[in-house]
Amino acid sequence: MKYRISNLAMLAMMPLFLFGNMAQAETLRVGMECTYAPFNYRTAEGELTGYDVDVAKGVAKLIGADVEYVCQKWSGMIPALLANKFDLVVASMSITDKRKQKMDFSVPYRISVGRLVGPKNAGYNLFNNTGMAVAANFSGLKVGLERSSTYANWFAAKLPDAKVVFYDSSETMYIDLQNGRTDMIMTNPMKAHLKFLSKENGAKFEFVSPQIDEVEYFGIGVGIGLRKGNDALLARLNKAVTTLSNDGSLEKYALKYFPFTIHNPL
Repeated sequence: MKYRISNLAMLAMMPLFLFGNMAQAETLRVGMECTYAPFNYRTAEGELTGYDVDVAKGVAKLIGADVEYVCQKWSGMIPALLANKFDLVVASMSITDKRKQKMDFSVPYRISVGRLVGPKNAGYNLFNNTGMAVAANFSGLKVGLERSSTYANWFAAKLPDAKVVFYDSSETMYIDLQNGRTDMIMTNPMKAHLKFLSKENGAKFEFVSPQIDEVEYFGIGVGIGLRKGNDALLARLNKAVTTLSNDGSLEKYALKYFPFTIHNPL
């Protein structure tokens, strides 16, 4: 009798063990700058928000995980991921072949482009009619770029003799442009429009280049980054991002911050 009672007790306890483990949701640590409005930034109340944050939340909900955000400077984003300081990068990071040598990416959740911003009526004539940069017309001009960014890589390849100034944060880069310490900056046009050009402090500035979207440098878009070897997680991320694209969620997220969508249908 004792034997049967003992076994019944064990059977009764098994659901507690099993469902107790299941109730502990997976927690994914997500790295982002937390200063890159309108993609990932803090409101005046200190709440983390933005398009990247919405994507991270949407993906986490679909795969049944909790999210823990880790704020990280852009220049150290990839090293921090590889050092296991967080599990994912959801920070408007472009998918490029160079980065794919070190890490994996989900399918894209946003397009990736760049444009130059400078003073209105500067008359720079930086690009010809075919959209090619004219190196001679950059002579004597100082260009602000975020360190280790796609834009920095493009300049290094296309305009290696240009005079550039590197920044660890976009906020400092904009301040220096306003104060005349640089002649122009290259950045994301969506961010530039919302954070700077549409504001009072950006009234004297405008786009001074066409949209630059060469796949060789800007990749096929922006994806969720993760360490290599996590194939099961990658498959879950791909399925979740595709769902967000197909069910209209990515469009909904974009229209909170922009007057247009910013992803290509998957």
